[in-house]
Amino acid sequence: MIGLRMLIVTHSGKFHADDAWAVAVLNVLFPDADIIRTRDQAVIDTADFAVDVGGVYDPAAGRFDHHQKGFDVARQSGVPYASAGLVWREYGARCVSALALAHTGHALADDKAREIAYGIDADVVQYLDLSDVGAAKSAPGGYGLSAVVSGFNTNWLDEDRLGYGAAAEEYRLSQFRRAMALLTDVMVNAVRYRVGALLALAQVRQAQVLEDGKLLFLKNAALPWTQVVRKEMPKVLFVISYSIGEQRHVLHTVPVSAESFDARADLPAAWAGLRDAELAAVTGVPDAGFCHNGRFIATAKSYEGIRAMAALALEDVATNMQGK
Repeated sequence: MIGLRMLIVTHSGKFHADDAWAVAVLNVLFPDADIIRTRDQAVIDTADFAVDVGGVYDPAAGRFDHHQKGFDVARQSGVPYASAGLVWREYGARCVSALALAHTGHALADDKAREIAYGIDADVVQYLDLSDVGAAKSAPGGYGLSAVVSGFNTNWLDEDRLGYGAAAEEYRLSQFRRAMALLTDVMVNAVRYRVGALLALAQVRQAQVLEDGKLLFLKNAALPWTQVVRKEMPKVLFVISYSIGEQRHVLHTVPVSAESFDARADLPAAWAGLRDAELAAVTGVPDAGFCHNGRFIATAKSYEGIRAMAALALEDVATNMQGK
């Protein structure tokens, strides 16, 4: 340790998203810790946490490397662990709890923190690990998260400019901290979204149901509703929400799955791509705003206007069903 401060060590040289994520997690929990990038075993041995370096995996001792011969730790799904996943498995729930309290003001029960941490592993962390071990890219092209983080590394122009002394190492550490900051933002956003979704459950479940259960009205368009409606409200074909920020009402279709734009029912074909006067002429709703060409969202200024459009959409569904 340096003085009485905690010490987090990771390897020097080129960094990757997995070590940057892992150190970022520890930095959330231990913000006063010193961070050193080195391959000097004597320094590694003094660290409270050694991440992606040192050749040892021992969570109780703060050792989170995965490069050593014989390492075969993997998720139940078979996805192998790299340092991001190893640290997240050990500290993810604590990190989620800390970020939730700091950024939403809500203290999570332990089981909810673990549930959110598992979801973030499935959505983000496992792909950082897969990319690091060479099993898969996190996204096509050069803009998956792992590739974006890699772009913070020095290139040959930086090497020519900085050389290989203390100034170069300081610059590399500053770039590593920039990557950590980016990944911390990713964590914060992921936690905020999931905490918001958790807190929204009761409001969505208690929302007003109209049109014999086929229409749901939400007073706040920012409420995440799709998962609840898909899983628990099989009769709902359309959802009306009010956008406080935009001062308008929105008519949504209900997607059949999280991976698809296919809906339980589409908005009328005659509305597709129309806006303002053209949409008003077709619908008879004076304050109609627009309908997306994909027919999954439409707007009107007033509640009365959007209710009229919802009624027309339901009539269109019924007509189409009769014609089959």
